[in-house]
Amino acid sequence: MNPCKIYLKPKEEIRIIQGHPWVFSNEVDRIEGTIQSGEIAYVYSYRNVFLGKGFLNTSSKIIVRILSKSESELIDHSFFKHRIEKSNHLRVQLGYQNSYRVVFGESDGIPGFIVDKYGDYLSIQVLSLGVDLRKSMFIDILVELFHPLGIYERSDVSVRKKEGLEMFKGVVYGSVPDKVMIRENQLLMEIDIANGQKTGSFLDQQDNHDAVKSYVKGKKVLDCFSHIGGFGLHAAYHGASEVTCLDISESAVSQIQRHARINQLDQVKALKADVFDALRDYQQNQVKFDMIILDPPAFAKKNEDIKKAYQGYKEINLQALKLIEDDGYLMTCSCSHYMTPSLFLEMLMEASNDAKRVTQMVEFRIQGKDHPALLGSDESLYLKCVVLRVK
Repeated sequence: MNPCKIYLKPKEEIRIIQGHPWVFSNEVDRIEGTIQSGEIAYVYSYRNVFLGKGFLNTSSKIIVRILSKSESELIDHSFFKHRIEKSNHLRVQLGYQNSYRVVFGESDGIPGFIVDKYGDYLSIQVLSLGVDLRKSMFIDILVELFHPLGIYERSDVSVRKKEGLEMFKGVVYGSVPDKVMIRENQLLMEIDIANGQKTGSFLDQQDNHDAVKSYVKGKKVLDCFSHIGGFGLHAAYHGASEVTCLDISESAVSQIQRHARINQLDQVKALKADVFDALRDYQQNQVKFDMIILDPPAFAKKNEDIKKAYQGYKEINLQALKLIEDDGYLMTCSCSHYMTPSLFLEMLMEASNDAKRVTQMVEFRIQGKDHPALLGSDESLYLKCVVLRVK
């Protein structure tokens, strides 16, 4: 069988050389050799310079996901075991122990594959055809390296359809209980791997949750879009005098209340509320806070949404800024990669001006260190977390 060789159009190699691991179908000039989706394809520049090799999928706009920049390197069980082992080792070196992202897809050299550790259990997400065809091999590797009690697959995301794959979720190894108790920093949290957000929880915010420590001691804190209470519970743990958590989901409110009881955090109050409405109500009733935390869902899930999303982000930040005491803090997040860091800061400047508040940026944070952003791949830098001191 002749190896599949893909030659790009002139100048299309620049992005690949800079580190982006995706080759798009509209960048291809010609294909030579045997075309078999899910197998390895070799990628060359228009001038026949080798760029990398990876999984081919002619059904996807991402025709090749590059795995290696070495023309002779063998892509096999040992290759992937080494990648996963190394990826995990780097997390452990950074201090992660109980719950963290083990493999962050493209950033860790295995495009389309996510592995999250929740205590004694693993949750995986398969987003590419090449990985999906080798799923049993990946599961064997994970069992060999981690000896988990169970592995759950959360491939119930619509992006799989772009790869020609059906959505799927379920236990793929061992058994996984309805709820798994993990330790997030110093707190105990109960995670629903099967039905929770992403692969069970927002592991990418763990480091940011703990970063509230610098701002909350003895303070009155409002945590908006609380989910299961990550920010608010950490604020209480680190000494906030009063914490109010707001979420539109009744289930989320119940989980926050349960987590507050488990961790003996009596100063936490959880309310079911629409955050936009609640912020206006607080303003009307002249209620103030020492710190407000905003961690909304992604308002922009595609590039066409960005104009509307910008206004949504600006509105909640503007309203929050009006409710913060002098020299108080706003910790505000965006998890949409379309909302670039520069655009996010521009929005915050406009919101500050319209709220007639002077703000100082104290911190600019991104997703946790177990979710490294690959330079050259804008998609991998998606989470922004900015702390503003409000005058």
